[in-house]
Amino acid sequence: MSRAIQIVEVGPRDGLQNEKTVLAPAVRAELVRRLEAAGSRRIEAVSFVHPKYVPQMAGAEEVMAELPHQPGRSRIGLVLNGRGYDRALNTAVDEVNVAMSATDGFGLKNQGQTVDQQVRMLSDIVAGRANAGAGPGATPRLSVTLSCVWGCPFDGEVGVDQVADLVGRVAALGVEEIGLADTIGVGDPWSVTRKIEAARKAAPDAVLRLHFHDTRNTGLANAHAGIEAGVTVLDASVGGIGGCPFAPGATGNIATEDLVYMLERAGFETGHDLDALIETARWIGAQIGRPAPSALSRAGGWPAG
Repeated sequence: MSRAIQIVEVGPRDGLQNEKTVLAPAVRAELVRRLEAAGSRRIEAVSFVHPKYVPQMAGAEEVMAELPHQPGRSRIGLVLNGRGYDRALNTAVDEVNVAMSATDGFGLKNQGQTVDQQVRMLSDIVAGRANAGAGPGATPRLSVTLSCVWGCPFDGEVGVDQVADLVGRVAALGVEEIGLADTIGVGDPWSVTRKIEAARKAAPDAVLRLHFHDTRNTGLANAHAGIEAGVTVLDASVGGIGGCPFAPGATGNIATEDLVYMLERAGFETGHDLDALIETARWIGAQIGRPAPSALSRAGGWPAG
C-alpha cells in the first residue's frame, strides 16, 4: 500500500455551493490558499455558473484574480456549458472541468440539457479547442465529471450499461480524465466496483476519477472500493461540506481530512498535512457558521501530535 493517491480538493466549489452562507470571493480565495498550504495541489476553486441560480459561486473571476499561476498547482474551474467555458478561458484557471449528467432528469434540472445535448455541448467545446490549436500551455487542461452515476433524484436507478455508454462517448471525444460522481450518495462498494470495471472497458485509455458524497454514510467505504479497483484519483471536500442545489437531499462530500487519515494510516501517500487540513476544516466551519461535519474536525488525528 505504498502507491500515491491524488486527492482533488473540491471544497471551494462543491463544498460551498449548497451552503446558506454566501462567502465573499476574497474568503473563498483564502480557503484555496489554506488548502494549498495543507498540501492540496489540484483544487476545484470556482464554478462559472449564473449567480442567479448558484449565488454562492458568484464572483468566480474575482476569486481567480487573487490566485495567480503557481508551478505545480492546478486551480480548476467547473463549467456546465459553452458560455461557462468561455468565461473560464478569460481567467487564470489551469484546468476546466465540464460537468455532465448520466441522466436526462438531472441534466435538465441542473443545466437544462438532456444527455445527448450535453454530449453535443462537450463536442463543441472539444472542437473549439482543436481549432484554437490546443496544446500544452495553450489552453487549460480539460476534464469531465459525470454526475448521478449511482443514482438520480429524478430518474431513479442508473444502470451499468447506461454509465458505460456515456463514458465511452466522452472518451471518444478525446477527454483524458473522466470523473464518476455519486451526487446524491446512494452507491455501495460493490456497485462501485462494477461501474469502475464497466467504465474501464468503455474507456481503457482514460484516467478515472471518483467523486463520492457521504449522504448515507458509505462515502469512505466507496472510496476504499475504488482504490482497491485501482483508481488513484479521488475528489474530496475539506470538512465534509458540500451538496448540490439541484439534487434534493444531497449532503456533503467525503471529507478530505477523513480520507487522508484513512489512506495514510494504511500506508498510501497523499502529500497532505493532516493537522493543517483539520485546522482548515475548523476554519471554514467558522466562516459558514456551523461546525464542519467531518469526523476528524471533531476527533482529531491519531496518534495525537
